[in-house]
Amino acid sequence: MPDKNWWHALWPDPDGIVRDLCVESGMTVVDLGCGDGYFTAAIARRLGPGRVIGVDLDPAMLEQAKGACDGMSNCDWLLGDAMDLSRLIASPVDYVWMANTFHGVPDKTALAKEIAAILLPAGRFAIVNWCRITREETPVLGLPRGPRTELRISAEDTRAVVEPAGFQLEGLVNLPPYHYGAIFKKA
Repeated sequence: MPDKNWWHALWPDPDGIVRDLCVESGMTVVDLGCGDGYFTAAIARRLGPGRVIGVDLDPAMLEQAKGACDGMSNCDWLLGDAMDLSRLIASPVDYVWMANTFHGVPDKTALAKEIAAILLPAGRFAIVNWCRITREETPVLGLPRGPRTELRISAEDTRAVVEPAGFQLEGLVNLPPYHYGAIFKKA
């Protein structure tokens, strides 16, 4: 996991990204694969009276995320595998956020089905992905960063694996310098 300086160099305005991807005050949001909480904290700030549930497979990452959200009272935490999401989340949610991890999911459509199972009827699923350009073309702080080139998937390829799980693409957001956000609505 990159350090906070790396994230800040890549995304100096996480609050703006959360806003641009249509997270709204009062929602219940799952930050799936929350990592160190860089976006979890921004989501919590945006939600006001809503709730964010940080989910990660790694207990050390959850501890870091808790630290990033220290003092925020609208955060909950779950240790678990994303493929067990429908068993981990007790009540339907408004929104599932997944940043910088979808490229590594072995069965992307199966994961999207797990996500659909926990969303309210008008729920959204947003994926922040690296653009389909080579790793060497995506330097951060002077070094090539991000997943291996062959793991990167285009917005169209993301759409092709998510929509069969019961979603419809609602919109694409350009997230410079190297990412896009795909917002899906439950069909």
